[in-house]
Amino acid sequence: MNLLLTNDDGIDSVGFRALYDALSSVADVTAVAPAEDKSAVGRQMSADVLVEEHPLGYAIHGTPADCTVVGLESLCPDVDMVVAGCNKGANLGAYVLGRSGTVSAAVEAAFFDVPAIAVSLYVPGGDAPWEELATAVEDFRPATDAATYLVEHASEAGVFEEAEYLNVNAPLDATEDAEMRITEPSTLYDMTARPDGDDRITLHDGVWERMREGDLPDPEGTDRRAVVEGHVSVSPLLAPHPTMHHEALDGLAAAYRD
Repeated sequence: MNLLLTNDDGIDSVGFRALYDALSSVADVTAVAPAEDKSAVGRQMSADVLVEEHPLGYAIHGTPADCTVVGLESLCPDVDMVVAGCNKGANLGAYVLGRSGTVSAAVEAAFFDVPAIAVSLYVPGGDAPWEELATAVEDFRPATDAATYLVEHASEAGVFEEAEYLNVNAPLDATEDAEMRITEPSTLYDMTARPDGDDRITLHDGVWERMREGDLPDPEGTDRRAVVEGHVSVSPLLAPHPTMHHEALDGLAAAYRD
């Protein structure tokens, strides 16, 4: 297979190199990734980008979504799949999907009708600061093993006849017998905005503390529950936002000019 590999942590991040090395054992991989860290930019798009050659492929001075478009339209248009990651930090929950640069790169590929996989490693933190964990290539193996398996088998199995992209998350401390669970994005949302002085408001996502403490109402079958229990979460997803027509809105539209 020919793969386009991108991410949002930047082309020189440890997680990117971990996934590049793992996938290179089963595919021809071309890196088209941000030159700098572009985490949490969602599907932000640039009008033009600077492209630099890199030992792994191409470093793009732009966003993850830019990388997908530039790669599929110009640099490597004949790839069989786009893979985004490996992100240091989980991308779990419905509310995260639109924020994540990693996931957004996969979403962008779906609009090209190219199968895509977003790959992330859950790094819980706690006793050790989050920044001091997952600093070596081998630390990402729970996620890169799952990604390599799916790259090898998902297309042939017909997965992308139903799903347009997969959102894969694996815990840093996954054991060798960790299962792969097919999940749906959790709907838990715990963002707060609290005054911090006279002219500042602090935004905080309380989900991460709840994950570390095990204080989660997420039921079985959700992505966050699977990862907290030590398993690999794979959510099969569609890129377009679904629409729902219902009688109340039909009635409003019909009466608009009355």
